[in-house]
Amino acid sequence: MPTEKEQIAERRAEEWRELLRKSVKAKDRIATPRVVMPALDPDIRNKNNEEVNLGLSHEQAGQESVRCLDCVDPTCMNGCPVRIQIPTFIKNIERGEVLEAARVLRETTALPGVCGRVCPQEKQCESQCFYTLKLKKEPVAIGYLERYAADFEREHTLRRPAEKAPLPKGNGIKVAVVGSGPAGLSFAGDMAKYGYDVTVFEALHEIGGVLKYGIPEFRLPNDIVEFEIRKLRELGVKFETNCIVGKTLSYEDLHREGFKGLFIGSGAGLPRFMGIPGENLVGVMSSNEYLTRVNLMGAFSRTSETPVSRGLSVAVIGGGNTAMDSVRTALRLGAKRAMIIYRRGLDEMPARLEEVHHAQEEGVEFLTLHNPIAYKGDEKGRLTSILLQRMELGEPDASGRRSPVPIEGDVVEIDVDEAIVSVGVSPNPLIPKSIQGLTITRHGTIVVSENNQADIPDIFAGGDIVRGGATVILAMGDGRNAAKGMHDYLTRTYMAH
Repeated sequence: MPTEKEQIAERRAEEWRELLRKSVKAKDRIATPRVVMPALDPDIRNKNNEEVNLGLSHEQAGQESVRCLDCVDPTCMNGCPVRIQIPTFIKNIERGEVLEAARVLRETTALPGVCGRVCPQEKQCESQCFYTLKLKKEPVAIGYLERYAADFEREHTLRRPAEKAPLPKGNGIKVAVVGSGPAGLSFAGDMAKYGYDVTVFEALHEIGGVLKYGIPEFRLPNDIVEFEIRKLRELGVKFETNCIVGKTLSYEDLHREGFKGLFIGSGAGLPRFMGIPGENLVGVMSSNEYLTRVNLMGAFSRTSETPVSRGLSVAVIGGGNTAMDSVRTALRLGAKRAMIIYRRGLDEMPARLEEVHHAQEEGVEFLTLHNPIAYKGDEKGRLTSILLQRMELGEPDASGRRSPVPIEGDVVEIDVDEAIVSVGVSPNPLIPKSIQGLTITRHGTIVVSENNQADIPDIFAGGDIVRGGATVILAMGDGRNAAKGMHDYLTRTYMAH
């Protein structure tokens, strides 16, 4: 406990830091250029699995934090699905209070080190920044600063382990979570803070869901995910792997074991294909299979017991982040030619601009306005080429993007020995079919209310099992919303008296 003299000295120091912060005039903040994230050289990184973005230095983080105008109405927060106190954490970085910045982040997000790396801030919080909305300038690099604060906390913790904080006061009520992806982890963290006894059931042998099997380490290193899981364990969250709810355990089994609430965050791991000739050829696979075998089953190593084919001419079908992850992985596995084949133009591509830029730097070819219509193979059933229909953009579709239209008679053939299909995913039907009474859409997603509650009152759901395919941060937002909803429900049901 600090002495009174030390407390007075700290208050004076804080007053001085605040005076320094306020002395930076708004015009000087606005004139400060946005930082550029350092990255590994493209010709080096496309041959290894090291993280591409290197993170901000202390000087860069300080420079970028100065740009935040600490708006009276922080519109940036409107774009954040988990409602991070963005100006508060950034101003702590500006004052040099980086651990306090990390503490502010953890009030609302269970995965700051993850979100700072993979969330599409340019479409969310940064798109609502005052610089973007009013000044038509580059927004504050909120994602970079979130990563900086999270990494600072992680390095500090690993270097100087602190005493474990006391667990939240328990209320004795058990809740179960199906799936350890971003929705499940976010839900588990909030429920643990509320005082619940939380157990997460994961079907695979590793905790993390899509954060582990779906995102390559050059974009999200596993040790970052492991640290976030460690923080959840410190809150009292328990994890069970190799457990398939709906097979290993039923909904009724969970009730018999005393669980009073169930959150379903099982994701969307069922790959879609295009239904064109040749999809059964050797060398054609889904991005789900490809990335899972590489990221989770060690196929990146040539000594792996579950190797994956290493094509020399690889085509990835699709234009989202998963497609970018797949094509960049193919380069790192030795492909001499790696291509993105996408039926719309580059401007319509849904992948993050940073991921597209990194892929271009690394040597990925982009065959836009092309659409596969058939795969061809040899007499042994192995893929040898793809037939591509050239396209042009017509009128906008329901999403506002211009629809691709075939150019009659314009078909080309390209030699490839591997094709990775990344055109979307669907929820695995196992859980929806194993629990009677859930309302399911024709797409296989669970129908929920505004607070993410299903038709069965003690079941809540979120993430891709509800949305059908979305971002990490939207799944986390669902987890937080469901935690609040379930807490309200369980409080009324079991703790009202």
